[in-house]
Amino acid sequence: MKDEETKVTILKLLQEIAPDIDPEELGMDDNIREVFGIDSFDFLQLIISLDKEFGITTPEEDYGKITTLRSLITYVKTSK
Repeated sequence: MKDEETKVTILKLLQEIAPDIDPEELGMDDNIREVFGIDSFDFLQLIISLDKEFGITTPEEDYGKITTLRSLITYVKTSK
């Protein structure tokens, strides 16, 4: 899967968790939780959705590594 396809999928999953967000507001290096005001429960829902969608397993100790769109794309690519 190419980076752009991964990005589109991540943004789709984000919108499912937080339907009021505008994905166009998110820059590649913006903190997702800060920009969209996502709490820890919603962030966990995002991680679960990413794991399911991409067939990966994200351990809790990696949550702090995936705070931006760029880091999420890289994490998904390297976790397969």
